[in-house]
This record gives sequence, structure tokens and C-alpha cells, in this order.
Amino acid sequence: METTNGTLGRKLRMGLVGGGQGAFIGRVHAIAAVMDNRAELVAGALSSDPERAKASGPAYDIPANRAYGSVDELIAGEGALSAEERMDFVSIATPNHTHFAIAQAALEAGFNVMCDKPMTFDFEQAKTLAGVVESTGCVFALTHNYTGYPLVRQAREMILGGELGEIQAIRSKYLQGWLRTRIEVEGQKQSAWRTDPARSGAAGAFGDIGTHAFNLARYMTGLLPETVSAHLKVFEEGRQLDDYGHAMVRFENGAFGTVTVSQVSHGRENDLTIEIDGTKGALSWSQEEPNKMMVRRNGEPHSLYTRDPNAAFMNQAGAAACRVPSGHPEAFLEAFGNVYRSAYDAIVERVCGQPFATRDTIYPNVYDGAEGMLFIQQCVASSAEDGAWLPLAYVGARP
Repeated sequence: METTNGTLGRKLRMGLVGGGQGAFIGRVHAIAAVMDNRAELVAGALSSDPERAKASGPAYDIPANRAYGSVDELIAGEGALSAEERMDFVSIATPNHTHFAIAQAALEAGFNVMCDKPMTFDFEQAKTLAGVVESTGCVFALTHNYTGYPLVRQAREMILGGELGEIQAIRSKYLQGWLRTRIEVEGQKQSAWRTDPARSGAAGAFGDIGTHAFNLARYMTGLLPETVSAHLKVFEEGRQLDDYGHAMVRFENGAFGTVTVSQVSHGRENDLTIEIDGTKGALSWSQEEPNKMMVRRNGEPHSLYTRDPNAAFMNQAGAAACRVPSGHPEAFLEAFGNVYRSAYDAIVERVCGQPFATRDTIYPNVYDGAEGMLFIQQCVASSAEDGAWLPLAYVGARP
């Protein structure tokens, strides 16, 4: 159950890594983190370039003496401050290949971590990072932000409560079109690192957005994956990483899941949709219309669920994720904020010396992140073997 202000009696103090001039997701983290007035941004290492890092500080109202030139300076400088001043957590909003080293350094210095996805460069790093989280006892949250939408959490509680019966099929897809041409060779910053194997990792589209589609299926249903078969494709000639692909997942209960990913589909923006079939009913939800969810049962009128915190049909999880009355749209930033808000409860508990959950959490945790990296690894390997079925079960994901 989320709280509104926690029991700490003050705001949590945030340090931001990334988000400097020309960046996108760092600003999103900064907005989402302070949305509920439970945290304040007090420090940052906003760029890998020391001069740009310090010059970016004023845009975030970070004092000059806490706009550090590097991650090492941030961790050392904040660690030297008193407990009444230093940051409580670090938000990592940088390209994939940098996540592991930053997270490890922050955790080993005793700082909690909010990390952008995918969690690490590869699965080996992910397993190591899970061990670091366990040994340090810090809170670690992964910003799979789509898990924060009210109706996603509504659906999750409905499914886990058995309202759809046994889940038998999941169809999840994430379609974009922004990489239809090779804009990465034209100096477009966001595309340049996402299509570079040295910075993105083994996968392109499947690493960038395929992990979202897979994570959403896991989050909403709670089903544990068993094996995966995938076909990844590079359609834009000369590109080094996949820009399209399909994966089929067999779950341990016998259910089938499909994940379809594209970054070369004309006119598609952030078209993440999911359909879930159970023995008692089915539901569908789209990220581009996040305040509506359709529930269907044979022989009954289709039910359109809308985001309404005061409606009798809303369960506790769905209602708790809402901020405004029905009819006022809540979307991307608010969902991002919900991931932060859920993780804050655990951070407050840790700061206050209280026990907190580490596995079965409402926010995506380090084990979810490691499972996502295994998904990427096995999809790439399966595709290289013409769709061979490969194991997908990750022991760390088990309760």
C-alpha cells in the first residue's frame, strides 16, 4: 500500500546521472521523481563531458557545488556530506552500456538506485548487479514506466485475483516508425547509441522496446516464462542491430505469449498494446489510450473500464495509482511518477531502518531487470539459430 508522505518527515534527496543538454529521458526522470512532492533533486552528474555536466546544472536548479563533473565525483562528494545533507538515491538516465558501473558504484557507496531500462549491457552484468543489490541491502528499482499506469495495475490485480481465470494467451506488441530510415548516420543523438552494439548491447529494437513488451506481460499476469523462440530482423540496410522481430514465449503454466516489435512501421509512434486471454475473460489495453481498458466475456456486453479512482469497479491497486478525478487524462509522466512513488515507500523504510520487500514489489526490481536481460540474450541467440527454442527461466525471478 502506497503512502503519500512516508514516515521520514522530509523529502528524499535525489542525485541524477545523465539528463544534460540534448538528453530526453533524464528530464523525464527529474519531473517524475518530484511529482508527488516526496523528493527533491539536489545533485547530479548530468553528462559524461565534465564541462557540459556542470553547465547543465542550472537547468535543474542544482547548486554549482553539487553539479559534479563525473559520476565518481558525485558519489565521492555526496558520500562526504553528512547524513542530513547527502542524497538518498541516484537516478541513472544514461545509455545502456554505462548502467552497470554507475549502479554498482552507487550501491556499494550505500545509495539506493533508480535505473532506466534495459538494466545493464548484458545478462552477466545483470546477474552480478543482482548480487550487489543483495549484498548492500539497498533499494533498486527499474523504470519500466508502463507498469505505473492505473489501468495496468488494475488489470494486474484483477488477473492475480483470478477474475480472468487461468491465463492461456498473451499478445504483446510495441510498434514504432522513427527508425524507418538510418537517421543514426545523420547525427541524431537518440538513434545513434540505440543502434550501436558497443553502447546498446546485443539487440536494437528488442533491447529498447521489446523488453517493455515482455515486462508488461510478466507484470500484468505474473506468469513465469519457460522457453522462447525468436526471429529478429534488420530491414534497414547497413544497420547493425535489429529493427523488427517476433518472439514466442512458452510459460510454465502452458500459456503462450507473443512479442512483436518494430521500429520501422510507418506512422507508429509508441504503440504498445497488450491482449490477455483467460478462461473466464479477456482484456486489452493500449499505451496510446491508457485511460481505457476493454474486458470481454462471451455472452456478455463488452465492458469498457475507464480510469476512475472513485468508481466501484476500480480495485485498490488501480485507484491508488490515480491522482486526478475521472475524465482528466493521466498518462506517461504520471505513470513514470508511480514507479518512483512505489519505490519511495521502500527507500523510506530503508532510511528508517525498517524491513522492505525486495522481490514481490509493485515496482520493477533488480530481478525483473535481470530477467529482461535474459530475454534479450535468448531472443538474439534463438534468432541466430533460426528460431530455436531456448530456456528463459531465470531463478532470480522466483519468489
